[in-house]
Amino acid sequence: MVDTDTIMPIGTRMPRIGRVGVVIGEPLDFSRFAGLEGDRYVLRSVTDEIMVALQRLGEQYYEDLYASSVKERLAARP
Repeated sequence: MVDTDTIMPIGTRMPRIGRVGVVIGEPLDFSRFAGLEGDRYVLRSVTDEIMVALQRLGEQYYEDLYASSVKERLAARP
């Protein structure tokens, strides 16, 4: 989704009236991983592929970190 920041800026309680766009990318094919759904390395590979595709669509920087790692690092700060 694009332009959501103009409809509902951070810190606002009520959305503004406006239009939100949706960008749809090319389909992703994960058939090469059929039967490997329980393998955590395969799941990570699929997750990374999805995140890179989303990053390209949204022209955003992809930080290759789990949220739990960032939370642990922030909690360890004095």
